[in-house]
Amino acid sequence: MDGIRVIERETGAQGGGDPHTGGAGVPPSPAAPRRKSRKARQFWLRQLHNWHWISAAVSLVGMFLFAITGITLNHASSISAAPKVVSRQATLPPALRGALEAGARKDAPVPEPVAASVVGLVGLDVRGHAAEWNDDEVYVALPGPGRDAWVSIDRQTGEVTSERTDRGWVSYFNDLHKGRNSGAGWFWFIDVFAAACVIFTLTGLLLLQLHARHRPSTWPLVALGTAIPLVIALFFIH
Repeated sequence: MDGIRVIERETGAQGGGDPHTGGAGVPPSPAAPRRKSRKARQFWLRQLHNWHWISAAVSLVGMFLFAITGITLNHASSISAAPKVVSRQATLPPALRGALEAGARKDAPVPEPVAASVVGLVGLDVRGHAAEWNDDEVYVALPGPGRDAWVSIDRQTGEVTSERTDRGWVSYFNDLHKGRNSGAGWFWFIDVFAAACVIFTLTGLLLLQLHARHRPSTWPLVALGTAIPLVIALFFIH
């Protein structure tokens, strides 16, 4: 054609080109690796967010309780409480005294008929609790969070003496914080709660790392939060 120069570019085996790269000498596009990296980051970000909010939901009430009782324990000397002590005395029916005379030794529980009678007489449930047996009496300690109690049964006369001391709600929650006399169920709750707090903390740290480039104050604040208890522990605790 007039004034037009037509240049044909051959592809395939003759021109040495690669149809998968878009022609001879053309490098593959870097968009695909970038997309994969972005998808991987989004996947892990979603996972961290999920674990973070789930662990927060599981530990929410427990964390609030332990934070408040941390304050009350720290100021225990300035929080006044008047313990309430209730003492009672009663006598077992004569028909049940034989069960005590032939009772077990060491830490065996009080026989069921005697224990049921004690509940009705003094209002304390000794069923299933280990008892201390000696020649004169059977003694059962009944400690619990925020309270102490005991029951003593004279093996000869059947006289039942009991005492219960209640130290109030603040003491109750303080004892829950320490796991004092709170039973196996609360023991396992503390373990599960602590594990949830660890997950909450670690996922929060990883989320901080992922978002740190957009929040310049992230690592200075983390360093400050680490330095404050460390300095206090090293220089102000004697």
